[in-house]
Amino acid sequence: MRKILLAAVLMFVSLGAKAQDEYEYRMEIGAGVGMVSYEGDFNGSILKNMRPSASFILRRVFNPYMALKLDYTYGTLAGSSADVKTWYPELADNPVEFKNTVMDLGLSFEYNFWPYGTGREYRGAKRITPFVFLGIGGTYADTKGGSVFMANIPIGLGVKYKIAKRLNLGLEWAAHFSLSDKLDGVEDPYGIESKGLFKNTDCYSMLKLTLTYSFMAKCKICNKDD
Repeated sequence: MRKILLAAVLMFVSLGAKAQDEYEYRMEIGAGVGMVSYEGDFNGSILKNMRPSASFILRRVFNPYMALKLDYTYGTLAGSSADVKTWYPELADNPVEFKNTVMDLGLSFEYNFWPYGTGREYRGAKRITPFVFLGIGGTYADTKGGSVFMANIPIGLGVKYKIAKRLNLGLEWAAHFSLSDKLDGVEDPYGIESKGLFKNTDCYSMLKLTLTYSFMAKCKICNKDD
């Protein structure tokens, strides 16, 4: 009986040691596809005029809860003055309809609500976790009035799922609040002077499905960077 109990204890200890003896990875690289939509003077709903987009993603993982994400997205924003109920006197005889190429480069801090991992490299880690993120970015848009560049603030949420030790599947949505009213190529169609950080500015949202690959392993036992 003692031998059986000792064997069980030794097996449990060895399993616990093994649970901490797999790699954690410091970096992720991958891509995403999704939809992007414009919200502004000429489109009042995020469900209207949704267009496809493609993204490149690079993520620095600090620990199972926190990460820093750099992402580049290419897409198209579309809208029309016929899609809104607001009447613009200056545009009555010349309605606006646009389809602008947009490129977004953003840096965001991510926070996972649960420790993220396989459960073998970090005790208690889960393969799936919801997360939120906040960051800062830059937007380039090619409009009829010319090229414009503006800053934006992305705020979003999502869910991650580790489908394999090095493969991560994600679904996320973000609202990008631009600091300009030139995203649609028409600045201040109301003709009313406004002040404030987000007053009379354009916005766009992104829904993405992402797939990333983990690399750059940490030390197995000491859990320190190599």
